[in-house]
Amino acid sequence: QLQLVESGGGLVQPGGSLRLSCSGSGFTLEDYAIGWFRQVQGTQEKGNSIAAISGQGSRTYYPDSTRGRFTISRSNDKRTVSLQMNNLKSEDTAVYYCAASRTSNLRVGPELYTFWGQGTQVTVSW
Repeated sequence: QLQLVESGGGLVQPGGSLRLSCSGSGFTLEDYAIGWFRQVQGTQEKGNSIAAISGQGSRTYYPDSTRGRFTISRSNDKRTVSLQMNNLKSEDTAVYYCAASRTSNLRVGPELYTFWGQGTQVTVSW
């Protein structure tokens, strides 16, 4: 059974750090780009990815909102993709999802991601 499972969310103070993990099973992980998305409570859409990485890990993508603060990495051997988040801000509060796509364009929107995890809550607050 194909599955993506996120972990590592929690409560952190502004300026703090968290490391999210996304574990994949039931498919060949290296055949897929992995993106991280987030959905703010009360909104209907996840928006575009906040970080994405190619299947072999040679390319990454970050939008302006996360570049320089977030780092995505992967270990296909361990079937895991990680998102290191530093200097967190209150506006980073959201449910974070990882998703898998066959796309070679890391800038594509969520509609081109095929498989999704269940999400993990990140809350940045005093």
